[in-house]
Amino acid sequence: MGETDGMWRIERDSMGEMRVPADALWGAQTERSHENFPIGTERMPEGIVRAFALVKKAAARANRSLGRLAPEACELICEAADEVLSGAHDDDFPLVVWQTGSGTQSNMNMNEVLANRGNQLAAEKGVVLEKSLHPNDSVNMSQSSNDTFPTAMHVAAALSVTGRLLPAIDQLVGTLLRLEEENAGVVKSGRTHLQDAVPISFSQEISGWRGLLEGSREELLAAMPGLYRLALGGTAVGTGLNAPAGFDEAVAAELAELTGLPFETDPNKFRALTGKDALVFSHGAVKGLAANMMKIANDVRWLASGPRLGLGEITIPANEPGSSIMPGKVNPTQCEAVTMVAVQVMGNDAAIGFAASQGNFELNVFMPVIAYNYLQSVRLLADAIVSFDERCTSGITANREKMDENLHRSLMLVTSLNPYIGYDNAARVAKKAFAEGTSLKEACVGLGLLSAERFDEVFHPEQMV
Repeated sequence: MGETDGMWRIERDSMGEMRVPADALWGAQTERSHENFPIGTERMPEGIVRAFALVKKAAARANRSLGRLAPEACELICEAADEVLSGAHDDDFPLVVWQTGSGTQSNMNMNEVLANRGNQLAAEKGVVLEKSLHPNDSVNMSQSSNDTFPTAMHVAAALSVTGRLLPAIDQLVGTLLRLEEENAGVVKSGRTHLQDAVPISFSQEISGWRGLLEGSREELLAAMPGLYRLALGGTAVGTGLNAPAGFDEAVAAELAELTGLPFETDPNKFRALTGKDALVFSHGAVKGLAANMMKIANDVRWLASGPRLGLGEITIPANEPGSSIMPGKVNPTQCEAVTMVAVQVMGNDAAIGFAASQGNFELNVFMPVIAYNYLQSVRLLADAIVSFDERCTSGITANREKMDENLHRSLMLVTSLNPYIGYDNAARVAKKAFAEGTSLKEACVGLGLLSAERFDEVFHPEQMV
């Protein structure tokens, strides 16, 4: 780190000198980006920072195993990376998303922080290095921003899905399984087109919600192999210039060991640098989950609507007052939060798709916005699912009397009479009952289609499920 006057210090890069805050671990290139891109408040996501630390640690270990990096230098870089992973240096990653589209400055931000912190550790420990750690020559050895940023994106995406989103799905699935068991035997009216339909058991309805989640889980897992393929080793344009033979496989193996995920080197680095379809495909599964959560949340708030003038078939927890003017009003706020998150995820999916389509020649330069939107989607959706589970779904109770009342008022129960009087006659019965405000039995008997006794013999709504 350069000379200091107390508040600032002078750092140098290939373009000259830069003033950097004296206590900051970053260097000249980070500071240039900090000053040149005063755009928005969206900082590079924490997931990318952590993934970069893993990438640099893996690269240092691979370079050491290939005889490129001295063991003591490797240990210092790894220790500094571990500190970053622990969150100890979060304030040293100030860069915004809206920077260079390759993420070069965020790569250099990590390089500078690890080099400077590694040199501090060397001084503290009395480690003598042949040469001080250098951001480019040491920490960025055998790498380029063009292969490290796409690698960090894949690592961050894979960790976020496996570490946050899948556990959130599993938690909500567990709650739904409990609700299925608790509501076994409860029969209610089904609904299609928002109109009355034939009966369904409440457990069957809940199992449909569970199936949506389990299907999304399968789709997320189906997209993981693409995320496990890494660009690292392609360096600037995919040729692997300045990376030793075997570096790509070695660094992928190191990342697999560090994360417990089956990362592997992408056999086609030219594709890996410029193509972002693996993230598009994976986020498509994230969007599919968002669509399913939108449906589940809407079902819940419809079923809970009322409490007196809506469907009112279930009760959900009352978490907070729902109105500043209407006393006693309670709203399905967790459902609303889920649906807003779903809308955001769908918007993010459009941004990711557009950005991924903009790979020019050997590089895509829309990577930070892809990373930001992908990780935001996963974080919001995982948080929303857990909140929805803990503050809404887990407290759902069936209003069984209301379900039974609605069931026996439904004109679509007439469907059970089709085998006995035919479709056309059953339609006559339903229309007569609706027009006259009578029961299906009264209408059927009035039309002379069945006797009262025969109607009672064949009409059993609870058996229609």
